[in-house]
Amino acid sequence: MNPTQAWSAIGERQLVALAASLAADAREGGVIFLEGDLGAGKTTFARALLAAAGVGERIKSPTYSLIESYALDGWSAHHLDLYRIADAAELEWLGLADLLDPSTLLLVEWPERGVGALPAPDLRLHLRHAGDARDLEVTALSARGRAWLGRVAGSVMVQSDS
Repeated sequence: MNPTQAWSAIGERQLVALAASLAADAREGGVIFLEGDLGAGKTTFARALLAAAGVGERIKSPTYSLIESYALDGWSAHHLDLYRIADAAELEWLGLADLLDPSTLLLVEWPERGVGALPAPDLRLHLRHAGDARDLEVTALSARGRAWLGRVAGSVMVQSDS
């Protein structure tokens, strides 16, 4: 069974803090799947992680472009939003295979639309609406993911947004 950590009724500030706590590890590369309904916080999480990891430029949503890439000192990050694709085969024209190396961070929104074309994730985040807040479940799916989850669970104190 894969280790999982859950947080209930967290606000945007807590989601941003949790994303920021992964920033140092994200510089090592890895794959994070971001799941949840529209407006659940997937892009908010990705933007917060990228900003905390050192992306100094405007972090755009890849909703229409499908992919936004960021080259940083010694590593790169690619943020994909697969909501608009109909078939995983469409990912081939993005050249995804050419973008991946061990030092690359890949953040994927709507990963279920890319099954078979995406690398295996290290972490899977599932966000659910919870009134004005959200519930978050993070599952580690690799040794790297387990290390990340252990650091996040040990470093993040979820406090009230008020």
